[in-house]
This record gives sequence, structure tokens and C-alpha cells, in this order.
Amino acid sequence: MALEIERRFLVGAGPDGSPPPWRAHVTWEARLQQGYLSAAADGFTTRVRSDGCGGAWLTLKCDAPASHGLVRHEFEYPIPVADAKALLELCPSALRKWRYGLDLPGGDWVLDVFEDANAPLVIAEVELASPTQPVAVPPWCVQEITGQGRFSNAALAGTPLAAWPAGERQSLLAMLNP
Repeated sequence: MALEIERRFLVGAGPDGSPPPWRAHVTWEARLQQGYLSAAADGFTTRVRSDGCGGAWLTLKCDAPASHGLVRHEFEYPIPVADAKALLELCPSALRKWRYGLDLPGGDWVLDVFEDANAPLVIAEVELASPTQPVAVPPWCVQEITGQGRFSNAALAGTPLAAWPAGERQSLLAMLNP
């Protein structure tokens, strides 16, 4: 059974309008569009993703028991781009983001820069070999959000940052842009 073991972090903005410090670690980038055919409160999701460069996938995810969001079952299958396009049109919720691969130690790091109603949200993720694997968290990761459902991609597609209550949104943005 395929498992995804992942920790997630909110990323703060660079100081004084300078380029964000994570940019120095970028090794690749892709613009992703993803939609959710289902996204249940119990954590089961059916996702369609396209990278705009000929790659498309159908992914099924659900939480593993007693994992607190750190470990999930994940089944991902490549699908034809035409099928992904048709499925994306059927999705009741979707989002777009830029994904960047990072050359950081301790796991497979990626960073997502969200667009549209989820801008200016930036989230870093590291995939691990085991739940107990130590991670050197970069200083620009300002808060761990592993297991916080409201920051899942499925939740952000359904209730984007722009739709959050004003006080919650402003508080989050103030923490990310001190």
C-alpha cells in the first residue's frame, strides 16, 4: 500500500521586499492546476492534477489511522491529458499554484506558491521515509501546519484564503509578513 509521509510548513515572506530566501534552493518548477472530484471531512480525496506540460494524474488519498495528518494512504495514476482536462471541468473545487523543487537536506522538499484566491499563501512540504525521520526546518518556515485540515490543498480549493473570515485571514497574513 502506498504511503505519503509528509510534514508541512507555512512560509514567511522575504524581508523588506527582497527575494524570498527559499528561491536560492529552487531546482525545478511547474505550474499546477488541480481539482477535487471529492473531498470528504474524513480526509478521503479524489484529485485530478495537470502540470500544463503534458503530465496529468488521478490521485486518491485518505488519512492513515492515528497519524495526525502526518501519514496518508496515497494512490496516484498517470492519466491522459485530455482526460485530466475533462475531469478538471467536472471538479466542484480547484486551485492553481506554482510548485518548486528545493535542494534542501532531510527529505524531498517542495514549495507551493498559491495563486488567485489563495494568494499570497506559500507552503513548504517535505516527504519523509518514516514518521520519526528528523527534519532540519529552514528558518523561513514560520509555523508547522502538518495535520491542520484547513491548510490542505483540498480545503483551500473549497474555501480559499480570500473566503476566510477577515480576522483570521489578517492574522495569518500578519504572521507571514511581519
